This record gives sequence, structure tokens and C-alpha cells, in this order.
Amino acid sequence: MKKLVILASVLSMFLQIAKASDKDTTKVKKEVLKKTEIDVVYNHYIQDGNNSAVTGGIGTEKLIVYSPSVTYKRVQGRRGLSLKIGSDIISSASTDNIDFVKSSASVLDARTYSNLNVSSMSKSKRVNYGLGTGFSIESDYFSLPINGFISKVSKDKSREMGMEMQVFLDDLRWGRLNPGYYSPQYLIYPQELRGKDWFETTKRKSYTAKFSLSQIINKRNIIGVYPAFTVQSGLLATPFHRVFMNDSTTRVESLPEKRHKLALALKWNSFIGGRTIVKQDLSMYTDDFGIHSIAYEHEATFKLNSELGVSPFVRFYSQKGSRYFAAYKQHTVNDLYYTSDYDLSTLSSFKIGMGLKYAPFKQIGKHSLWNSVQLRYAYYKRSNGLYAHVMSCVLIFSHQKKLQK
Repeated sequence: MKKLVILASVLSMFLQIAKASDKDTTKVKKEVLKKTEIDVVYNHYIQDGNNSAVTGGIGTEKLIVYSPSVTYKRVQGRRGLSLKIGSDIISSASTDNIDFVKSSASVLDARTYSNLNVSSMSKSKRVNYGLGTGFSIESDYFSLPINGFISKVSKDKSREMGMEMQVFLDDLRWGRLNPGYYSPQYLIYPQELRGKDWFETTKRKSYTAKFSLSQIINKRNIIGVYPAFTVQSGLLATPFHRVFMNDSTTRVESLPEKRHKLALALKWNSFIGGRTIVKQDLSMYTDDFGIHSIAYEHEATFKLNSELGVSPFVRFYSQKGSRYFAAYKQHTVNDLYYTSDYDLSTLSSFKIGMGLKYAPFKQIGKHSLWNSVQLRYAYYKRSNGLYAHVMSCVLIFSHQKKLQK
């Protein structure tokens, strides 16, 4: 009888272990969604004008920029990863004029960049946070970005608040991509001004704090407020920009080594009926260089059917120029800071264009989808005569699979 009791006890113990094992197995077999998205982007930018900063505010601004990029995004459970690799290939006639080379119609330069971001979400899925870094490099420039962000959604999911901190560490020396050097050497000045070092530093630091608050007002309206503050220090002038003074002498552009920027964007998205979305953005900006600007953008998306949508848009911009700007031969020899870069001048501009999105969500293989293709064109015109054509194409693919955890 005692043996039966012992046997029953041992059997009971094994049954308990088996049950526990079954529970553990159930936990192990919990499904986790793994989603991968690949964005293939090509941008084409064509510009012309007659106020090149390289030649002191006069001369051609003609350039073409070819910009391919690929972004890989992966979300697995509560964790995410994003990797972007791209290049801007620039064909610019004005760049030749740094050396006054007239033998070629244009010169090629390229900027290659990459950005990596990782993120994680809390168990409640209300808090999202992450870190990122990367690089940007061309022959006379290297930048190291570092960023971190955090955002939180309210319990009823009607409000989201966020904060992002960005740091950019830039070095403006030439030589990294040039045969025989492949390391930073020195700043590039205009050819006739290379007899001395115009600047004591070759580096620039930028620190930006961005904040965001979006609120769902009702089923049709969402508003957002996005303030940002930036502090810059170091070499803020461009070493190869010429400035012609009123006595016909030539100098290298000179700007203060500190700059503070304040920006504020207000956004309002409105859903009109089942097929129309209207987006309106109002942006304001000011800095201690004396620049003050305001911009308004309006975009409407019309769903023609379940797969096709068109999005006409228009943007107006007005800017009061910097106190350090003056046109060709308008600076006096007593000026401490001076530039003839029309990006810092008093100006107005408009941009108008159209976007087209085709989203078939077509199956490719067992777990892959062709999500969409987007085409976009914009015409840009400035009050000083500069104009540009901007074209872009975006292809989005995704892969989704459930994994056993």
C-alpha cells in the first residue's frame, strides 16, 4: 500500500511537471509579428539662376542633382530598426568657378550618406523611444549626426507628445575622397584668396531640440504643434564663397561663429468625406542673424478609387534677409561680417506641384507586398529669378511574417 502511495505521489509530481512544461511551451510558441519595409527613392533636381555665392552674388547657379536612396525598415515585436543609404550627385557649373575653370560646362561632386536608427516600444505600446547615428561625406565635408527621441501616446490614443535631440558634428576640410590624400587636409578657398588662412577653425557643431504635440480633435480633424530650437557654433561661413567689396577687393565670406535659431510649425489635417484629405502647414522661423520668415503650405489628397490618389499642393514663402547680406560690391571694407549668398537675402518664393500615388498592395510571393508607387513634381520660383524643377519617385515594398517567440 505504501508503494502505491509513493507511486501515486511520483506520478502526480510528473503530471505537475508536464503541465508546467505545457504552459512554458505555450509561452514559447507565442506569435510575434515581423514586418520589413523597403523604400526605393529617386529625386531629380534641376536649378538655374544668376546669383551664385561662389562668384560673389553674380553668375550662374545652374546645377543638377541626382539623388537615389534606399531605406530598410524592420519591426519585430516592440523593437524597430531603420537603415537609410543614399547619395546626392551634383553637376554644378558654378562649382567650377572656385578655381575659375572655364574649360568644362560643369563639374561633378557627390555626397554619400547613411543613417541608422533603432527604436523600442514599452509593453503598453504607449511609449516609443530610440537612438540614431550615421554619417555624411563629400570631398570637402564630413558630418557625424547623433540623435535620440521619445514619444508618448495618451491612454485614449487621442494625443501624442514627443521630444527629439539632435547633434551634428561637422568638419569642412577637403581631401577625404581625393587620390593621394584620403584624409582631411585644409579648407578650400577661392583660387585667388589662398595666400592665407581666413579661419581659425575648420569645424562646426549644431545642437537641436525638437518638440511635438498632436491632438485628435474629432473624427475628421487633427492638429499639431512643432517647436524647435537650434544652437550652432564654429565655422558657419562657407570658405569658397567670394564677397566683392565696394572698393573692388575680394574677400572670403565672413559670418559670426555662433547662431541661434527658433522655428515653429503648426499643422492641421482635415478629413473631408471619405475621399479627400486636406493638409495645411504654417511655419515660422527667426534667428540672431536677423532672418525672419513665414511659410504656408496647402495640400489636398483626392482618392479617385481604392488604389489611386492625386495630391495637388502649393507653398508660399516670405523671408526678411540677414543684416550681414549685401549684393555684389555693396559691402563696405569696414564691415566685420559679410555675405552675398542670396539664401540669406530678403526674398519671397512659391512652389506648386502635383503628387500621384498608386497603392495596389499587390502580392509578391507568399509574404511580400508591392505597397505603392508615388510620383511627385514641383516647380519652384524665387523673387530674385532662381527657379527649379523637382521630381521624385518612391517605390515601397513590404514583407510580413509571424514568428514563434
